[in-house]
Amino acid sequence: MNTAGPVPEATEGWVVDHPGPIGAHPAPLAWERRPLVEPGPHEILLEVEACGVCRTDLHLAEGDLRPRLTRCTPGHEVVGRVRAAGTAVEGFTVGDRAGVAWLAGTCGRCAYCRSGRENLCPDSRYTGWDRHGGYAGHVTADARFAYPLPEGLPAEELAPLLCAGIIGYRALERADLPVGGLLGIYGFGASAHLTAQIALARGARVHVFTRGANARHLALELGAGFAGDSFDPPPAPLDAAVLFAPVGELVPVALAALDRGGTLAVAGIHLSDIPALNYQQHLFQERTLRSVTANTRADGLAFLAEAARTRPLVHVTRYPLRDADQALADLAADRVTGVAVLVPE
Repeated sequence: MNTAGPVPEATEGWVVDHPGPIGAHPAPLAWERRPLVEPGPHEILLEVEACGVCRTDLHLAEGDLRPRLTRCTPGHEVVGRVRAAGTAVEGFTVGDRAGVAWLAGTCGRCAYCRSGRENLCPDSRYTGWDRHGGYAGHVTADARFAYPLPEGLPAEELAPLLCAGIIGYRALERADLPVGGLLGIYGFGASAHLTAQIALARGARVHVFTRGANARHLALELGAGFAGDSFDPPPAPLDAAVLFAPVGELVPVALAALDRGGTLAVAGIHLSDIPALNYQQHLFQERTLRSVTANTRADGLAFLAEAARTRPLVHVTRYPLRDADQALADLAADRVTGVAVLVPE
């Protein structure tokens, strides 16, 4: 194992202690010191520079997603420095900057993995759900699922690219937006504000539907041609749409807004119940409803390359790592415009 000095014996950070509403007593998150183990042959140990706050972390803290690791540390948009690397690690050396994203591991053997659909692997594992994430001073990751990151850019601007950016990229691909087409975006948080910029850079037109006045203002600043309330009808039929808000009631709204042959991609691991759909109104004329399940490593590499070319503006609200519970509370209350990022003190 290659190391940069002694490997820390322990790290401090947040764990999911009592899943439940943010602000309740007892609090969902607890600050904890836990021991670190040396990275395995394919693993790297990172000292965390920044970690994005994702709505999936909120679902985990509040119990919408049941933790799959006892007292799990959330966080899957992690930027850090390699402090130690296992004997079989390739592509990273001590001192390198690396990114850790949602997809943490797959079996590599099933039909889905062999056909390039590793995001559907039944044995897939996830950062901040199956293994400890980045709401801490250090995190260990499988180097085969980590991403090399450039120097010279602030860590808090890179962190959101690792989930908000990547999953938004996959959702945009799943939406089958035609060249020069009109894209509708429902909800305008961390992932949506990056996806809108990628779509605009590709020559698309973008209409945004969200309940937050600040979010609508940001959408227009970034180049959206229209920004209305979540349930507003669009000024023109949409060629494609992406639903980022975890609100099932918006599924029929977005489907009804599609033009003939349009596709709605639902980008989220959790969605409230969808009301009954009317076949003629919502699906006829070859409208398509698609889910988006995680991402592949190829998605991550493709998005990071596109982001390096287009340099999307990352609208960041910084929080000290110790204030993760406040960041989640602000996210739950729609007080975050853009993306919240935790930075160790």
